[in-house]
Amino acid sequence: MNKRFLKLGLVVVLAISMFAGCASNNAANEANVANTTTETEATETETTTETETETTGYADGSYFIIQDEFDEETGWKYALTLEVEEGVITSVDWDGVSIQAGMSKKELSEAGLYNMVEYGNAIAPWFEQAVLAEEYLLETQDPTAIEYQADNYHTDAITGVTIGVSPMFKLAEQALANGPQEPGPYKDGAYYAEEADFSEKSGFKGTIDITVMFGNIESVNWNAIHKDGGDDKKTLSMNGEYGMVENGAAQAPWIDQARLTEAFLLESQDATAIEYQSDNYHTDAITGVTIGVSPMFKLAEEALKDAK
Repeated sequence: MNKRFLKLGLVVVLAISMFAGCASNNAANEANVANTTTETEATETETTTETETETTGYADGSYFIIQDEFDEETGWKYALTLEVEEGVITSVDWDGVSIQAGMSKKELSEAGLYNMVEYGNAIAPWFEQAVLAEEYLLETQDPTAIEYQADNYHTDAITGVTIGVSPMFKLAEQALANGPQEPGPYKDGAYYAEEADFSEKSGFKGTIDITVMFGNIESVNWNAIHKDGGDDKKTLSMNGEYGMVENGAAQAPWIDQARLTEAFLLESQDATAIEYQSDNYHTDAITGVTIGVSPMFKLAEEALKDAK
């Protein structure tokens, strides 16, 4: 009897040990599975994060940049506007601003007034070639992904384009590095105003051309035309035919003082942001300028009425 109970006891002990061992193994397996799942989820999360970072691209918003100086030979300076949505460049507008102000380079070309084909033997108008360059950037999404010819100006990479394109891509690179911007307060376009009458004393009538791009005044051309025709006041001054210095003891030619006055407006971006002397004609606000400047600022104020 005792032996039978002893055997039975051994069997029970053995069964319990086996059950405990199986339970332990199952718990270990479940723990391993849980750890593996956690590691897999963590890896997937890291991969997803990396992928999202890679595809985020550029910061969303509007980008604008313009060259600092007008080209001494051509009188133009290039400008570029970009739009980025969900990290992708969705719009590219490459254009130019003239030292003479007025219409932009693309507008002049579209209107047939920038005759590269007729007079320069170009294969296509400037604006058409500019659009092809813009499309190339939209496709590559990378302003550095282009090879230039030995002059670092032209390229063989864009079919149908023979104009120099490096200014556009270099501007794009710089604009994207600078980040998005807010446009200025004015409506883009070309604006003009002129005085109502010719001066009885000088025979001149003042004029102004203003170019606004990305909401900012980017070019100002203050000039005057004569009742008898002929060259404008700037041209006469530049050629030494408007002898303010020689005949009027002025400290600088009219064209130089006019350009300093234009620069003041470009800096202030506000035709009313100037103080005059008691005569409401001259100012002490612009170093190197002794000519009367109120006519320019009044013309600018008139021209920009339609830009607000």
